[in-house]
Amino acid sequence: MNPSKTFRILVINPGSTSTKIAVYENDDPVVEQSVQHRPEEFKGCASTLEQRDIRYGHVMRMLEAHGIPPESLDAVVGRGGIIRPIESGTYHINEKMKQDLIDNSATVHASALGGLLAADLGERYGIPSYVVDPVVVDEMEQLAKLSGVPGIERRSIFHALNAKSVVRKVARELGVKYEDGRFVVAHMGGGITVGAHRYGRVIDVNDGISGEGPFSPERCGTVPLGPVIDMCYSGKFTREEMTAFLSKSGGMLAYLGTNDMRLAEKYIRNGDDYAALVMDSMAYQVSKEIGAMVAVLEGRLNAIILTGGLAYSHRFTASIKQRVDQIAPVITYPGENELAALAEGALRVLRGEENVKEYA
Repeated sequence: MNPSKTFRILVINPGSTSTKIAVYENDDPVVEQSVQHRPEEFKGCASTLEQRDIRYGHVMRMLEAHGIPPESLDAVVGRGGIIRPIESGTYHINEKMKQDLIDNSATVHASALGGLLAADLGERYGIPSYVVDPVVVDEMEQLAKLSGVPGIERRSIFHALNAKSVVRKVARELGVKYEDGRFVVAHMGGGITVGAHRYGRVIDVNDGISGEGPFSPERCGTVPLGPVIDMCYSGKFTREEMTAFLSKSGGMLAYLGTNDMRLAEKYIRNGDDYAALVMDSMAYQVSKEIGAMVAVLEGRLNAIILTGGLAYSHRFTASIKQRVDQIAPVITYPGENELAALAEGALRVLRGEENVKEYA
């Protein structure tokens, strides 16, 4: 390892309507660009996978526009999609991962294209290609996986990339190695996931997709099963409609008609008591989930961390803090910087601070 060497890393983070691209030199972003995709750009694409060449073209044009030869890159890293459950880390994108990205998630969510685009560029120019902490990071103990129904296990699907990145920063600030600390991290965005981090592993976390944990701006969270079963058999909803309601149009959106916290706060400032009730209830449920993860950590922890887009809301975070700040210090890290988190994961491998992992 050469600590004085400058490593140049290309980062690719595709979303449903954008592709975020950046070039980092060690920890410093030297180029950042967010390409916004109009619907007509993908008009001829029958699936997300068919957007691959279009987005690859944007990446190459960005490099050319800024005079960055692909051959000058030391690594390319992409956001990972839904693959098989894996432990946290930086993974080399091999043929098995590429096939799983295509089979499992490329037709569902654009994040899968991050790994595929990174692999495409890496293979063409002989550059190592990686993904870092995808949403399927699974470090849950078996004790946490039993659901109460044989054949149904609790799943670890959460905001692993941002949660792991933020908790490492907080650990450094506290003078504690992440691998030696105990933290509860609440990532609060369109979905909300709260995880118990013990000695570098997330040993329990709510499933942020399938209806578990607090309700969020777009998702229902844990709901009573009886009425849900009644809805499923009412004949009024298809399976797809039920899935969409529970994961995309539930929560605050269903109550208030918006998933925008800023608009909800405007309603409250204008005297909307119902909007205040909904926001306070969401904060209450986050606090309960934090309390559950404190119990998982046996009441011993270094800090509680609030992150994600909702952490920008002083009203929302204050409501959580008043319920949990007597347990441990509450540290707020608003937003999520996925580009930096991806670059950091690749950099740790390039510097020899962490071994690259092989997907199997």
